Amino acid sequence: MRKLGFMLLALSLLTACSEKKEKETEALIETSMGDIRVRLFNDTPRHRDNFIRLAREGVFDEMMWHRIVPGLMIQTGDPTLKPGAAPVAVDTSALHYTVPQEIRFPKYIHQRGMLAAARQPDDINPKKASSPTQWYIVTGEKYTQESLANFYQTLYQEAVNAHWRKLQDQFADRLDRLERSDKDAYYDLQDSILSVAEVVVSNHPPRPFNDQQRRAYTTEGGCPHLDGEYTIFGQVVEGMPVVERIVNVPTDERERPLREVFVKRVTILD
Repeated sequence: MRKLGFMLLALSLLTACSEKKEKETEALIETSMGDIRVRLFNDTPRHRDNFIRLAREGVFDEMMWHRIVPGLMIQTGDPTLKPGAAPVAVDTSALHYTVPQEIRFPKYIHQRGMLAAARQPDDINPKKASSPTQWYIVTGEKYTQESLANFYQTLYQEAVNAHWRKLQDQFADRLDRLERSDKDAYYDLQDSILSVAEVVVSNHPPRPFNDQQRRAYTTEGGCPHLDGEYTIFGQVVEGMPVVERIVNVPTDERERPLREVFVKRVTILD
């Protein structure tokens, strides 16, 4: 009986430790259009801890939603943009760093309601490191199985075009000479470059959508083309109607809202 009691106690302690370990931090994002509550993932600890620290330091307080893209996302995090052109209250020089990527694809995908870190493009940021302050919430759009298949074909063709442009840059001098001296040879070389690009992409095509992606994007919606490219570090657990209201605010040609929409404060819920 004593041995059984010890085993039950040990099991209870292990269960308690497991539950404590798995508990995830939540944050309340108060905005000028309502409140959003998010859960921060434990398996993206650098992004989680960075978000928590900056929230507690007040870095996100009075910060504009500066980029709104219907069918995609809402983005905030520029510490220099304040409502009413208010003065910046934080030392932005301390924010000139990046957070190493913690991309957990395919576990986390860009389905509706995901919280992810923005970043600089691959040509200047090949390691996909994240901005410390800029983050977005996915709204996306809902797909049918057919439209998702068509979207994949679009991604495939974009990959071909991107490789074609890269090869054109490599052959730029020769193409320039031929365009001025021998049009037939110029077009033959262009066709050859395109053929090589098609072969390269056919051997290394974009990842096909898995069952999780197909299910999520046809039932909830999202942004499948962003998968594996940005670090997702949290998820909205309450307040998606607020996110939808924000994403429907009219914008200008720069995707800036035509009226001020901002984060009032971010509070870490202990």
